[in-house]
Amino acid sequence: MWQAARLADRVHHSRAHDFFARAGWCADRLGLLVLDFLIERFLDPETPITLAVDGSVFARSGRKVFGAVWHHDSGAAPNGNGFKFGNCFVVVGLVVRIGALGERAWCLPVLFRLWRPTPKPTKRNPDPKRRPSQPELAARLIERIAKRYPKRRLDVVGDAAFGTRALASLPERVSVTARLRSNAAIYAPKPPPTGRRGRPRKKGQRLGTPGELAAAGEWIEVEVPGRGAVAVCGVRGLWYSVFGPREVEVILVRECDDGDGYRIALVTTDLDAAPEQIIARYDERWSIECSFQGAKHVVGVGEARNRTRRAVERTVPFGFLCQTLVVAWYVLHGDPRADVVLRRRSAPWYVQERDPSMLDMLTALRRELIRAEFQAQAGASPKAAKITRPALRLQRVAA
Repeated sequence: MWQAARLADRVHHSRAHDFFARAGWCADRLGLLVLDFLIERFLDPETPITLAVDGSVFARSGRKVFGAVWHHDSGAAPNGNGFKFGNCFVVVGLVVRIGALGERAWCLPVLFRLWRPTPKPTKRNPDPKRRPSQPELAARLIERIAKRYPKRRLDVVGDAAFGTRALASLPERVSVTARLRSNAAIYAPKPPPTGRRGRPRKKGQRLGTPGELAAAGEWIEVEVPGRGAVAVCGVRGLWYSVFGPREVEVILVRECDDGDGYRIALVTTDLDAAPEQIIARYDERWSIECSFQGAKHVVGVGEARNRTRRAVERTVPFGFLCQTLVVAWYVLHGDPRADVVLRRRSAPWYVQERDPSMLDMLTALRRELIRAEFQAQAGASPKAAKITRPALRLQRVAA
């Protein structure tokens, strides 16, 4: 990278390490500035801000790497029970749909936190200080975005790991949509006061788990944008152990030809949206997984070998923000149709190519940087002297 930037002969590579380990800049401030630019360019003022949240592990090696421990990583083994040694980051990204990039949703990461699990008690430290969990770190990042946009509505989507009590403390204008656990108990809303003595009830009768709700509920068929027809069963109530007295809606989804049970259970605090909108919103959560895949395997996020605390905490976020800026640049200045045609021509067996990938965007940016560099080196070439017709006739006579 140092050679590609044409800095190998001019500046020592230690300057790059100093930028992450010692330079005075803030990853959160940079991420919020990038978020301001994205919202101004790609979202309407009245459109809610959709945020996807998830955690990802970046493999490291070495005992002196700050915050590196063993993490469970479903992608580290074929059966989904693998473990990986490295750093785990909680990522919050802006989910947008841009017509120039096709029909799929794109997640543009903007805020990040390094997650470190609470150490186990030892003889030297029998009572270790508790560290915040991944959902708690995600809630802090979302609160920063909500504070920056006090008049905008925020819709947060995450998997089952982020459907916890930590996100229940967010403001009312921040909705949370997550996957519901199979053993979650749903209760009816709080009943009205009876006028009798004693403390009033905080929740109604127990409605059951998702499996019990699927067996007793009424199913209807809806059309989900980009997905097709599915069968849906919606139940409103309280998930008191997580969201407390805040009313939620449970949406059970299955295929239209399924006779019983359910395929997936969703829970949301957004009571105004239709079930098909909630399903489509949760479907957009997968865009953050695609963002992780592009960051690790294409952009090279997490490949830097640093060990100090500040360098570890800021290198991965900086790489993610570079990826976000590449996508933003491509939307504003790239040519998606030409790049797709070029990719289909160079790889005709890749029949699924419909929209530009992260590799296409990065290739286009490298091509523009190389073109600009060579044009700057070439400079203005002198114009050739013009030969006029009279001079040409004189030469013919002399010959």
